[in-house]
Amino acid sequence: MAEITYREAVVRALDEEMARDENVIFFGEDVGKAGGVFKVTPGLWEKYGPDRVRDTPISENAIIGAGIGAAITGLRPVVELMFADFAAVTLDQIVNQAAKMRYMSGGQIKVPLTIRAAQGGGAGFGSQHSQCTETWFIHAPGLKVVVPSTPADVIGLLKSAIRDDNPVVFLEHKGQYTDRGEVPDHSNHIIPLGQANIVREGTDITIVATQNMIKVAKAAAESLANEGISCEIIDPRTLVPLDLDTIINSVKKTGRLITVEEAVRAGGWGSEIATQVTEKAIWYLEGPVVRVTMEAGIIPFSAPLEAALIPNKDRVIAAIRQVMEP
Repeated sequence: MAEITYREAVVRALDEEMARDENVIFFGEDVGKAGGVFKVTPGLWEKYGPDRVRDTPISENAIIGAGIGAAITGLRPVVELMFADFAAVTLDQIVNQAAKMRYMSGGQIKVPLTIRAAQGGGAGFGSQHSQCTETWFIHAPGLKVVVPSTPADVIGLLKSAIRDDNPVVFLEHKGQYTDRGEVPDHSNHIIPLGQANIVREGTDITIVATQNMIKVAKAAAESLANEGISCEIIDPRTLVPLDLDTIINSVKKTGRLITVEEAVRAGGWGSEIATQVTEKAIWYLEGPVVRVTMEAGIIPFSAPLEAALIPNKDRVIAAIRQVMEP
């Protein structure tokens, strides 16, 4: 095992896949000579050259359109949108073209396109550069949606995304790029899409969280462990496909469930999980399912206000106490 950062995991996965398959290409704004706006892709342009690593104009429509074209003609493009928020500019191509082509062609056309983008708050980028956007894509049949939370997950899931014959939206949390974690020191580390991770085992309550909220959930769980409350934390890792079986099996054991997501409350993935668990395991629940989300819809530029908006340990602890009440 080796310890690397979340940022280093991105470039390692891309490097290993580009070395393995010459059909893997990579392009986006400033990803080549500059090594990416978040410095997550250094060295790829120098190693693979401008034919396989290309800097693009500032046009999300051009980036996604070129990616779709490359994918349906036999390549395996990885394209980067500088901020996930900017996907709104090109949603038509993502949800109406890339997501539907395989179905509409009766399987004759494959779209092995991976769309990488940085999302999430906490860095003071303001309301147009800090959203968690996974729910936008969950609503589009034909897309797979990945939300890695550790360096090992970044490597294993990004490799799976690149090898998949369907379009995959791969969302990296910009607040985690400096996080460190152990990863296998070989190039065969693969994590199948749709396989959740039990981050912490427990017996009293199930917490489902993703990305930066895993750290918040772990801090809450460690604090409550001193009071004898045992929390099980599940990281779905991919929201489409969703490993619902792991979540339901956990709820059957604990009898309680909360979800923690760094996104607006209305229509969040936590709502979907709560609904499905209620439909399929209601008789195992000993209390209501509680969702912890952002307090409001628009992220402020002010650092103190942004910090107050994003779910924190105290709010998760309050939600756990609410669910644990007789």
